[in-house]
Amino acid sequence: MNRSLRRFALAISLGCSLATCATSSAFAVTSTDIAALAGDDFDAKATAIDTLAAQPDAAALALLGALADGRALATDAGALLIEQNDGDTQARDALSGQLVAVGDAQPVTLNNLLRSKIAHALAGAQLASPDIEVRKKAADLLLANPDPSMKPVIEAARAKETDPALKRRLDVLWATTAINDRDAAKRLEAVELVAARGDLDLSPLLRPLVAKRADGAFNEPDPRVRAAAQRGIDALDAIERNSRIAGTLFAGISLGSVLLLAALGLAITYGVIGVINMAHGEFLMIGAYATYLVQNAFRHYAPGAFDWYPLAAVPASFIAAALVGIALERLVLKRLYGRPLETLLTTFGASLVLMQATRTLFGAQNVEVTNPGWMTGGVAVMQNLILPYNRIAILAFSLAVVAIAWAVLTRTRLGLFVRAVTQNRGMAACVGVKTAFVDTYAFAFGAGIAGLGGCALSQIGNVGPDLGQTYIVDSFMAVVLGGVGQLAGTVLGSFGLGILTKAVEPFSGAVLAKIAVLVLIVLFIQKRPQGLFALKGRSA
Repeated sequence: MNRSLRRFALAISLGCSLATCATSSAFAVTSTDIAALAGDDFDAKATAIDTLAAQPDAAALALLGALADGRALATDAGALLIEQNDGDTQARDALSGQLVAVGDAQPVTLNNLLRSKIAHALAGAQLASPDIEVRKKAADLLLANPDPSMKPVIEAARAKETDPALKRRLDVLWATTAINDRDAAKRLEAVELVAARGDLDLSPLLRPLVAKRADGAFNEPDPRVRAAAQRGIDALDAIERNSRIAGTLFAGISLGSVLLLAALGLAITYGVIGVINMAHGEFLMIGAYATYLVQNAFRHYAPGAFDWYPLAAVPASFIAAALVGIALERLVLKRLYGRPLETLLTTFGASLVLMQATRTLFGAQNVEVTNPGWMTGGVAVMQNLILPYNRIAILAFSLAVVAIAWAVLTRTRLGLFVRAVTQNRGMAACVGVKTAFVDTYAFAFGAGIAGLGGCALSQIGNVGPDLGQTYIVDSFMAVVLGGVGQLAGTVLGSFGLGILTKAVEPFSGAVLAKIAVLVLIVLFIQKRPQGLFALKGRSA
């Protein structure tokens, strides 16, 4: 039985027991109504519980409450008692309320279906409560798992309800119990109410109505009810289809934002220096581990401010990756410019060295980076579609990083030098630009942006020594697709690659989707080698 229903039943049973203690007159419940509860026939017990739910007087509610919390006892003679406290030698008779000896009475045996019926019966009784909040809670509990046997109680509550919002809830609740009613008019009304609700969880109620039996006849004999059910099914299918499309689009944009953070720095270094840096993925790893260290520092030294550790992790991840990038460029890459094959092999070796160094420092196992409170959970924008806060934050963060990179490259002196070297290195050197320093700064800037990507990735997945290898190939594809050295192309290439991948995955699986996307990119490059955005100027 649902845990919330169980707690709700226990709370009600306490009040019912108190009411029974003060009652000594005759009740509507008879010994015939409850005799089956003392036996072993579970179907008969279910019928008895339905009878109690249909006449929820004080005695019926007290007995249902005792059944819910395990205080109902049955004697060999078939009498039902309500135990007051564990270990008491006396209990109250379920009908008269008189104290009698417990004797050889044993707890009433119930299964999960009966417990669920009891909880629903108690919730149904609360639909008559004068407190609207109690009625709302009872309606929500019954809507979570409708029970057709509760239809009489729900009908009575629906007829008396005066609150418009709660009345609409009760209409839907009634419809879920009346959809198989003998009266075709009631079935039609129930179907129309279910269809108007637009709730995908209620779709299984409508589908059997338009299905056929083995003999070829429809389950639902009335054509008006079938037509209404089909209209409701079509509307629900449209909602589900739109939700699925929106979910795929968001998943693609989310993946694209991750690829953008990984590819943005690569676009800068590849476009400026012309280096195919196979160690670029390890800059993401360094940024992720820098975030892990900042998280641990906040947890140890400033636990009260833990939710704000990402604000410190962002500059830390940028600086850590940029420093490693400077070291790699100054010590290794500057000696290999103009030799692409040797650069490719050297950076691949550097990636292995960085991964092994990480294993030595932090261990081979993944480390845990915890989301802050404000990045936990999600927002429901459509049925079956919840957008996680951490994904939304990463999308906003990636766009902010793109804006900062654009501002640096187009609005600063360093950006001017970078663009000059990108378009014509020789001419830039002739007018006094120190191209070697520009290479170092650009490489450090690109590595730092990759570090920011690692900081973002730490919020949505595992952080381990192999983190960067997951995204390096896709990053290169995004850069080549968008156009080498073009920020706008990298943005469109990353988001396009992410959306295309997520659109293909439902049909072919993740591995085949990646292969299919790679083939499509190869075919595209064959037709347009310069990518989506081509360089302009003499160097093009």
